[in-house]
Amino acid sequence: MKNDGFLTTEEVLDYLQVNLRTVYRLIKAGKIPAVRVGRQWRFRKTDIDSWLESQRPGSMRLPAPAPVRTPVSSGRTRVLVVDDEEGIRDLLSKTLQLADYDVDLAEDGRAALDRLRVTPYDLLITDLRMPGVDGLTVIREARRLKFDLPVIIITGYSTEATAIEAIELGVQGYLTKPFRVPRVLNAAAKALGEPVS
Repeated sequence: MKNDGFLTTEEVLDYLQVNLRTVYRLIKAGKIPAVRVGRQWRFRKTDIDSWLESQRPGSMRLPAPAPVRTPVSSGRTRVLVVDDEEGIRDLLSKTLQLADYDVDLAEDGRAALDRLRVTPYDLLITDLRMPGVDGLTVIREARRLKFDLPVIIITGYSTEATAIEAIELGVQGYLTKPFRVPRVLNAAAKALGEPVS
């Protein structure tokens, strides 16, 4: 890294462990200040660190998530996040919205199934253990509705059996709690077939 406190685009990709498209989304959304120098971008390391700090769970600097009701025709990637923990839902929502995804939330498997039946999603991110309808049931039903829907599992209760079933269901990502923001963005990009650094 440079001594002057500025990072190149390549250094930011390495530092955040995300892909180029995600960095451009963050610049466009005004979340990471960047300075154009010729054909290159330069970033202040302190700005990157401040943004990362603001994404930690429980941070007081995060604004309340605005409900997203963007029409399907917006052209942006639409993601359904399913988790019975409000803090996890909020963190995922804020993180994905910062990267310019449209995000809908479901507090349990039943609500997720209702949403999946009426809205076409580009990506499903679901917890495995939830009261009532569990994550594996949500995934199976989602695949019946849209067989090629990319899926990322986030769980605090990883077992070999659920990992094997998840693989058999063809999930694109498997993250265990607690997770870091860059890992979520990287997993989303990878699941959607976007280039990953």
